[in-house]
Amino acid sequence: MSTTDATAAPTGNTGNTEVTGTADVTASTGTADVTAATGTTAATPPPVPGGTKGTRRIAAVVVGLAAAITLLLCAFGLPSAHGGPHHAPLGVSGPRQAVAAVQERLPQEQWDVKTYANAHALTEAIHDRDVVGGLALGADGVDVYTASAGGQQISTAISGLGTGLADQRHVKATTHEVVGFGADDPHGTGLGSLALPLMFGGILPVLILALVAPGAATLRARLGGVIAFAPVAAAGVTAVLHFATGTIDGEYVRTWLGLAFGMLALGLPFLGLQSLFGQRGFLGLAVAMMFLGNPLSGLATGPYWLPDGWSTLGQLLPMGAAGSLLRADAFFHGTGAGAPLAVLGAWSAAGLAMVLVALRREEAGVRG
Repeated sequence: MSTTDATAAPTGNTGNTEVTGTADVTASTGTADVTAATGTTAATPPPVPGGTKGTRRIAAVVVGLAAAITLLLCAFGLPSAHGGPHHAPLGVSGPRQAVAAVQERLPQEQWDVKTYANAHALTEAIHDRDVVGGLALGADGVDVYTASAGGQQISTAISGLGTGLADQRHVKATTHEVVGFGADDPHGTGLGSLALPLMFGGILPVLILALVAPGAATLRARLGGVIAFAPVAAAGVTAVLHFATGTIDGEYVRTWLGLAFGMLALGLPFLGLQSLFGQRGFLGLAVAMMFLGNPLSGLATGPYWLPDGWSTLGQLLPMGAAGSLLRADAFFHGTGAGAPLAVLGAWSAAGLAMVLVALRREEAGVRG
């Protein structure tokens, strides 16, 4: 009896254990299968990269870049396509009747005719930049006085006027260069190629110094770097214009100082906008200089070759003012430098003021 009970007990316990374990395993397996079959993770499809939002962004970028290229072409092409004399002051001397005939013939929207007593007074007016050139009418010919250094295209147009008048009167036209470029660069090619170096002379130091020494804490040092860069870079550019291209024969120091001021008037506003508004401010001014400052500077043509409104705007921007200051310093002994100096001074002061505001903001943040 006792042996049978002892044997049966373990057997019953063993059967219960097996049944219970099987049920547990089955239940567990069944639950897992149901979860695997109906779980949220397995039913959710993988996310699609980009989607509608990404497509819209790509489309916006494509349209924006296409518009930028179109605007760039308009900015560079339209002023040249509509280029020509626009209210350019022209001196004329000679018999009263002949001078009156010239005044009636020339379009007033192209030429502002000023009369002078003789050829000597006319050449003095060219040196003083009262006129861009002139015609001296005589019984035996027409003397044409040009100042290519003030604008190559304007001088070519004046030469054409003189030749046309001489042909009408069946006399000879003689051209006299009053203020020209250097002998090695009579067409001023070096001056026309100065636009991009001048613009990048303002952009590059601000951009590179921000990469080398980023952060608001280094703003004072970057300001010193921009100020130091201008005269050093201007010395190199002036040396090229003097000794490599031969565009400028003399006035090295005056030309160097003018170019340095022009680069500084570009660099300080770039630094000021970058310090206050970050890269957005920097890029905004860079785009404005590329689309407006460069094509409207008149470096290659002189301001009177551009349409009136565009010419005025170009002379109010740093690149146009720097180009006019360079012409005044390098070829006219500083005559006519007052207006571009005032424009460059205003841009420099505005840029420096923005930098000082950013410095004070940084100091206030440190004290706080």
